[in-house]
Amino acid sequence: MSTVYEKLQQCYENVRLRTDFTPKIALILGSGLGSYGEQIQIEESISYRDIEGFPISTVTGHEGRFLFGYVNGVPIVAMQGRVHYYEGYSMTDVVLPVRLMGLLGAKILFLTNASGGVNLTYQAGDFMLIKGQISSFVPSPLIGANVEELGVRFPDMSEIYRKDLRDIITNSAKKLDIPLQEGIYLQFTGPAYESPEEIKMAALLGADVVGMSTACEAIAANHMGLKVCGISCVTNLASGISKNPLTHEEVKETGERVAPLFQKLVTECIVNLEKSL
Repeated sequence: MSTVYEKLQQCYENVRLRTDFTPKIALILGSGLGSYGEQIQIEESISYRDIEGFPISTVTGHEGRFLFGYVNGVPIVAMQGRVHYYEGYSMTDVVLPVRLMGLLGAKILFLTNASGGVNLTYQAGDFMLIKGQISSFVPSPLIGANVEELGVRFPDMSEIYRKDLRDIITNSAKKLDIPLQEGIYLQFTGPAYESPEEIKMAALLGADVVGMSTACEAIAANHMGLKVCGISCVTNLASGISKNPLTHEEVKETGERVAPLFQKLVTECIVNLEKSL
């Protein structure tokens, strides 16, 4: 058994001492979007600090806890705050929460994040359905000895974001009459915001938005057989496109402004995603 899997098992056993709740959907709440926790009928809340060996979120605005409960009757586990590579954790620690939620029973990983808009047609406050990603600028979470208990050595990544799940999210947005962009997410390491030149490069590569999370989590989830989908909240225009210096406060403010629409969309998506299982 690899040390990565041993640590994962330790975290799993630690959580199981506190709850036997089995989620169907795992939800990660990005920067400024943590208020969605208020929409969950919470059965159990576990702080990351109470899980031995678990990485701790250090970013302002990230609560740092798992919420186990129901959204309109659908059993979910939500991460109210994620950990990032730029916080100094190894990439295997960054994706440990995703793998843990899979071990706890989740079949679908629903990713959300705050991102910078690269596509010139996007505006702050837009939602973007993630249809694909570029992860070449961060280390792969699969580097090192393969964790055979989770997946194969060379996993296919041709459809990380499942089309059937994307269709469900698109139809959910149409039902609620919520505008939804669709595009490519590119992950940089952070924590510095990108330079204008890096944003130009991202645009040339085909990215519509950029951020500091998500892509590595999607790879780890896909590796272990979870179905993956995601929505990105464009909280600001990227460097060189925006006329103003970028700040984390702007990210949080935009997330809070669009929170009511985001909550409606995520709830509708969760109900419809559960029907696909």
